[in-house]
Amino acid sequence: MRDVAAIEERLPQLTEDAKTSASRLLDGVGDADLGRLGIDGQVLPFARVLTDLDQLESARGILPEPQYDVLVGLAIGMTPEQVWEEMAGAGTMAVEYDTSDVTAAVVRSPRRVVLVSGPDELMEVFSYPFALWRIYLHPTQHRLAHGSFRGPARVTGGPGTGKTVVALHRAQHLAGSAPADRSVLVTTFTKTLAGSLEDSLRMLIDDEALLRRVDVRHIDQIAHQVTASRHGRLQVLSDSEKRDRWRLLITTFNLSYTEAFLDQEWLHVVLAQGITAREEYLTAARSGRGRPLGTRAREELWPALTAFEAELRSEGRWTHETICMEAARLLELAEAKPYRHIIVDEAQDLSPWQWRMLRAAVPSGHDDLFLVGDTHQRIYHHRVSLKQVGIDIAGRSERLKINYRTTVEILGWSLGLLRGEHIDDMNEDLETLAGCRSEVHGAPPVLRGANTRSAEMEHLASVVLSWLDGGVQPAQVGVAARSGVLVDEAVNALAGAGIAAVSLGKRTARDGEVAVATMHRMKGLEFRCVAVVGVGQHQMPAPAAVTSATDDQRSHDLDIQRERCLLFVACTRARENLLVSWHGTPSPLLPS
Repeated sequence: MRDVAAIEERLPQLTEDAKTSASRLLDGVGDADLGRLGIDGQVLPFARVLTDLDQLESARGILPEPQYDVLVGLAIGMTPEQVWEEMAGAGTMAVEYDTSDVTAAVVRSPRRVVLVSGPDELMEVFSYPFALWRIYLHPTQHRLAHGSFRGPARVTGGPGTGKTVVALHRAQHLAGSAPADRSVLVTTFTKTLAGSLEDSLRMLIDDEALLRRVDVRHIDQIAHQVTASRHGRLQVLSDSEKRDRWRLLITTFNLSYTEAFLDQEWLHVVLAQGITAREEYLTAARSGRGRPLGTRAREELWPALTAFEAELRSEGRWTHETICMEAARLLELAEAKPYRHIIVDEAQDLSPWQWRMLRAAVPSGHDDLFLVGDTHQRIYHHRVSLKQVGIDIAGRSERLKINYRTTVEILGWSLGLLRGEHIDDMNEDLETLAGCRSEVHGAPPVLRGANTRSAEMEHLASVVLSWLDGGVQPAQVGVAARSGVLVDEAVNALAGAGIAAVSLGKRTARDGEVAVATMHRMKGLEFRCVAVVGVGQHQMPAPAAVTSATDDQRSHDLDIQRERCLLFVACTRARENLLVSWHGTPSPLLPS
């Protein structure tokens, strides 16, 4: 199936553009190979005048899908033989087929075709996404997972575009050539997500010998292990102890700043840039810090900032940040690095000191670091320039655009939450979600306000009951809230309506239970139906998570942006149905 009129309309302009181009997209691939791969007489002239991948991707809807996939595979560097292997499968024999018998073709292609009789069966297929991606990758995903890169490489893309799937296939591919057990590290920023990655990897790799070559750990676990091997048991400062120390230093040095301001200055300027000397601090850039500090103010602050670290060292106390900094130092000094390849999922939420540790944990060279993430889904404070932490991805970054999880309606509405926001790409430029799209339609999101919190919870219970009565399994329903208090209220409201529910902050959900969690804990999860509750004026953005504009306007703006990203993450956990509710006045973060 093709759009003949559109192909003929585009061909003259593409032909003119090709005349001024030094090269064309498919130079080096002969007509015979194109014909063998199924490119027919109408598509061939169109393919021959393409000069870049964007032109090809924009023609996705007008070309026959199998021919489009062939062209994409060739355009991204696969050989004709590799494309044939991907499209036709291994072990294909030269057998005569009746090319008009579609049913027989489907039977011969169980790895490529799923037959469904209607929307319900189609959505049932979507309920098990990883089972499908175990056996199929889009050619772009395949090239990223199986390619070779001269240095660090990165994959970005909106929610549901298959970034994590690419990372897992990448781990499997690299494990195949790894020299020893635990040569490949797969890591991310939380223990929960690391556990999810390990479970998925076990689904993907059924060879125990191959699986032993992959080490799955969350980032803090690596830092603690490396540092403890040198210093023994580590005593970590609690958050309240940390605040008390800053408060005492403010009194000692007679400063006019808050403990929160000093802590953020230490984290996001001193530690983020690896500053160890007064002269470095006096001239350091303070991007992301809106309150300006002149030389005199920095001279005043520096003794307190250094005293904080000096006291920790003298007492043998640590913070999670200093543990990571020490791990990076020890790894930099080590002649033998612990890993051959490192794959990072949810890269946008790692800190500068964590990146320095990872850079030091693997030798520089081919296929050393592979990063996947989306800065539109950043849910923590960290703002990182990969260049400044020694990771150069120039020429080795690619963005995925097709959402395989969320309906057009939910994705489109959720993108509206971030409209107009300028979001960095971790490489000293701006990121964009332009072109991110879904191919599946469904019901639009439901927005519902209530007069009171109890009325909102009653409505939540009635909606979840309607989903369950409609055939959705409890494990395919998720409820997200900004605070732990509201999570507990939602669990109680569901229990009062006879619905088994559990807070993911306490334990993992079992079969037959609805999962309820904070928006942060929902990261990396997905459900058929999601309710996001408490999206009211005084709950979202969370007051305690936002710096006062009078204290630091730039930090205030970034905090508001992060809250928008957090709401975006929560809403895009839904595949088919999304409810967003509040009581009282709706949140200013919601689209008007």
